[in-house]
Amino acid sequence: MTGLLDELRRPAMLAARTRRYGRVTTMVGMSIEVAGITAAIGDGLILMVGDEAIPAEVVALREDRVVCLALAETNGVRSGTPVLELGGPLPIRVGEELLGRVLDGTGQPLDGRGPIGGIDVSIGGLAPHPLRRGMVNEQLPLGVRVLDGLIPCGKGQRLGIFAGSGVGKSSLMSMIARGTSADVSIVALIGERGREVAEFIERDLGPDGLARSVVIVATSDAPAMMRIRAAFTATRIAEWFRDEGNDVVLMMDSITRFAMAQREVGLAAGEPPATRGYPPSVFGLLPRLLERTGRSERGSITGLYTVLVEGDDMNEPIADTARSILDGHIQLSRSLAESNHFPAVDVLGSISRVAPMVAEPEQLRAGGVVRELLAAWRDAKDLIEIDAYVAGTNPTIDRAIALKSDIDAYCRQAINDVTDLPSARRELLKFLPTMGAA
Repeated sequence: MTGLLDELRRPAMLAARTRRYGRVTTMVGMSIEVAGITAAIGDGLILMVGDEAIPAEVVALREDRVVCLALAETNGVRSGTPVLELGGPLPIRVGEELLGRVLDGTGQPLDGRGPIGGIDVSIGGLAPHPLRRGMVNEQLPLGVRVLDGLIPCGKGQRLGIFAGSGVGKSSLMSMIARGTSADVSIVALIGERGREVAEFIERDLGPDGLARSVVIVATSDAPAMMRIRAAFTATRIAEWFRDEGNDVVLMMDSITRFAMAQREVGLAAGEPPATRGYPPSVFGLLPRLLERTGRSERGSITGLYTVLVEGDDMNEPIADTARSILDGHIQLSRSLAESNHFPAVDVLGSISRVAPMVAEPEQLRAGGVVRELLAAWRDAKDLIEIDAYVAGTNPTIDRAIALKSDIDAYCRQAINDVTDLPSARRELLKFLPTMGAA
């Protein structure tokens, strides 16, 4: 963290602001109480532990003291440790120089390639004005056939990927990272396994993908404040590229671990636990994060967020709240994954709320045909599997049986394959004649 302190000590900042110090008085669990400063909620602090500089953020006020949480390990912090007040939020660096770089939650480089140029900005941002948002009326190809054909994503849409653990959320995200046609990709790995970071960068993104991407990492062992800040850092960087006129894809894995980090922060700050132990601040913070993406007057941010559902319960609190905010959801099925069907997209359980605005009429009709056939197969599955269904009883079920293997082949795709949008549409339209449509 010494690099961060060097940035904060730059002459311009020192000239603009008087340095004020406080002292640590109490530390209980993750929360650190500091006396002698008048910082506001969200302001940054620096704990001076010998030669170490530990960044922290104010999360609560308590009488004449402030409560902060550290963004790094707190080894060495003791009563009386000096604390530098920054007079505002910790800044982050934005600019074209970020492309191809791997950053931590504070925007500092993790890739060992030296400091990053650009300009410093506040991490705070506002959602686009509701009356000046651009309309989501153009499809954004993702390179995954089942999504481009049956769950079309529009530029500026916010789409959730819902699944339990080990069903293929991260793999689907990596397919989208390689296949999307967006100008810039911002990838935020929040609370993920440290082992997966290098694999994702080297195997899934590759040199070409990384060249037009910015990767922000806060692994599962990072402090809760670092995981929260990483999500907002990624969003703020995406906003800068959008304001420069780019079409940006922001991929965040995962929203659930972001919410879990806020649960830790809220409980440490003294909030009462509510639904399944989540304090009220979690349900206020989610829309503040998710609403910042979308189309603006100059560019767009298409948000793709994974949601780790607890116990495969698609109605658990975080999944339910995220689904109510987002513009559509992709539901992954454990039974499909167990049968070696990848990506394990449950077409019947997934929907894109902007599909009528971004897809062609024939594509929508063909998608409706596929959904009808899959629904018919699902309803008659038990009879079919025990050979009790009599052919000719129901014409729709007959067609579903005849075309089930073709539909499965359309929905399957190897993890390293990229499908272009015209071919995804062309192959989907082959299902139209099965219902007598022209």
